Amino acid sequence: MIEGSAVYVIVAREFKKFVRERSRLVSTIARPLVWLFLVGGGMSRLVPTGAGPSYMQFIFPGILGMTILFSSIFSSISIIWDKEFGFMKEILVAPISRFSVVVGKATSGMVLSTLQAVIILAFFPLLGLKIGILQVVGIVFVCLVLSFAIAAFGILLASFYESYESFSVIMNFIVMPMFFLSGAMYPVKMMPTLLQVFTKVNPLTYGIDALKHLIFPNETGALGADFPFIVDVGVIIIASVVFVAVAGKAFERKG
Repeated sequence: MIEGSAVYVIVAREFKKFVRERSRLVSTIARPLVWLFLVGGGMSRLVPTGAGPSYMQFIFPGILGMTILFSSIFSSISIIWDKEFGFMKEILVAPISRFSVVVGKATSGMVLSTLQAVIILAFFPLLGLKIGILQVVGIVFVCLVLSFAIAAFGILLASFYESYESFSVIMNFIVMPMFFLSGAMYPVKMMPTLLQVFTKVNPLTYGIDALKHLIFPNETGALGADFPFIVDVGVIIIASVVFVAVAGKAFERKG
């Protein structure tokens, strides 16, 4: 009971902070839209896609993945702020397990990231895509699972750093490579063999691939999904469990 209350308090606190920081919402939504309409619009004239989806349509799942990646990872920065201002110390001395702290932080990142991804999803009619209600439900489910996994990964990284500056430097070497090595901008099967190795250990790859299954259910060509849907979801869930477990252990050592 107390563990559930602790998770609720952490989620509610992060949600209130997010609502008060309107600039954060604007910047998070503006980034994927710039990539979709400016980068995607420019590249669509250079990348032939044949009879399948257009290039802008192809990268749409990747843009949803980008929204989740940035918002989930950077939601874990709140841990750094909490450390600097002493709030994290108060949490860690409370009579709750460290795993509750990790789950609470990851859940707050999941909720906020999925909310932002749904806003980006609402732009699909502008791309000429036809997405039904059941597809939308499936997309939201994948966004929830993926954002939880990415948020837990960010929390794991944040547990090893004490200052905002050091954590932000690490993010620059992780976030963008994760995005480009996820099949967001080009099919995994068309990458060089060495890059495919890195792509296949990237949890974001499987989230974006699952979104491709749902957005392009009948596409089986080079622009379609690269892995079975059940594999995509399974890998994301397993990654979530591993990240939460390791992050919980990391917090226990610091307790």
